[in-house]
Amino acid sequence: MTATLSVASILAEPAWRVPDKVALVEGEQRISFAEMWRQVREQAAALIERGVRPGDRVALMCPNVADFPRAYYAILAAGGVVVPVHLLLSADEVEHVLRDSGAALLLAHPMVAPVGEAAAARVGIPSIDPKSLVAGEPIPTFVTRGPLDPAVIFYTSGTTGRPKGAELTHLNMVMCATVNTYDANHVTADDIALGALPLFHVFGQTVSLNSQWRAGAALVLLPRFSAEAAVELMVAEGVNIFHGVPTMFVELIKAGRAADRLPRLRFCISGGASLPPSVLEDFEAGYGAPVLEGYGLSETSPTVTVNQPLLGIKPNTVGLPVWGVNAEIADPAVADEIVFLPQGEVGEVVVRGHNVFERYIGNPEATAAAVVDGWFRTGDLGVKDADGFLSIVGRIKEMIIRGGFNVYPTEVEAALLRHPRVAQVAVIGVPDEKYGEEVVAIVVPDGEVTAAEIIDYAKEHVARYKYPRRVEFLDQLPLGPTHKVLKRELKERYL
Repeated sequence: MTATLSVASILAEPAWRVPDKVALVEGEQRISFAEMWRQVREQAAALIERGVRPGDRVALMCPNVADFPRAYYAILAAGGVVVPVHLLLSADEVEHVLRDSGAALLLAHPMVAPVGEAAAARVGIPSIDPKSLVAGEPIPTFVTRGPLDPAVIFYTSGTTGRPKGAELTHLNMVMCATVNTYDANHVTADDIALGALPLFHVFGQTVSLNSQWRAGAALVLLPRFSAEAAVELMVAEGVNIFHGVPTMFVELIKAGRAADRLPRLRFCISGGASLPPSVLEDFEAGYGAPVLEGYGLSETSPTVTVNQPLLGIKPNTVGLPVWGVNAEIADPAVADEIVFLPQGEVGEVVVRGHNVFERYIGNPEATAAAVVDGWFRTGDLGVKDADGFLSIVGRIKEMIIRGGFNVYPTEVEAALLRHPRVAQVAVIGVPDEKYGEEVVAIVVPDGEVTAAEIIDYAKEHVARYKYPRRVEFLDQLPLGPTHKVLKRELKERYL
């Protein structure tokens, strides 16, 4: 007998176990698990009527509103493969995703329909509003799928060329949600999380949506993040879990100081980029809740490591590997095999486990380069301490080599963020005739401060070869939809 597994079971199971419990809150909407599952099965029936068959790719372009999880699970219940589309892409970029993935259909929310429709027309596929998916009768249950059948295709950020489609299986997605829920964080059915991370992104999709519903817990959607709105919504809805990226925590610290009431948070999860120690300390002091920093990538479903209360928490690290996953440090200079480095040395983080993606679709060369000897080469630089806790020091491609010495931007950023007049900072390398590369700090100030003052401060807190010789000021750093700093844009601006 062939084993079966579907991400759709993450919703189907609480729909019969706790049918009347609230699954999703969006504005005035309160949708129970049973009602959400009925709506999903109805949309799945409509997709099947439109010709969607098991394995067909269906693109989904939708903000953080109820339409997203409804359409997401409908595609999966119909046996299809979800292709989430980044909301800030141009029509040309959406066209690449549709064409490269082989999508048969695009579900585009009205907010982004003009871009989606233009791209779909060029590819020659239909583009429809998810709300138009109506059918006479819902399908009785989800279509049978196997553990290694594709479930979701995430497109990477494309820092080295056009984005690649990372294919994740039902096993990848179900196991990662389950491990996040019951091993790493111990989410319970009584918990309520804020869905502020974009659901088209792997972090929001797995850690917020799938992990919450795996536990039969509620998710409160925030369609567009602002710290003030987040605080207000968390208080109003009794949210006790927050998932975010570092810039969100920075903004929440400021909003918290001005708020009349703060949410009673049980714990928070930070990922997507390194969380500066000063931000962690200020947030925990203000909100009285621990921030559990973790690490992951689109290709790893995403969770690789996280600070786990049952195993121990160590600030300034991204924790220990989650259950069923191994993370080690390898020599980045050796491409065709995995050569492990001694404990305490900086090298490339390599990962193996149930969370590692199946392939880059249509790109066997990139897949072979990324997965070597069963290990996924992340492209991130990290170091493990004697207790096995992992720290990420930067991307291999973002590391600055100044005069033959390695400078890790995250280390310099963490030091500068302790300056009382530095609100945000990004450190990049630019070409230099004498040293090969020079260190540049782009600062969002919090009050009056000069470049000379910041440089003098850095001299006192980092090694002589690490401090920035050049400081630039911006009113705000360029951020992507997941609130990660877009260093590519900064490099293009300051090269």
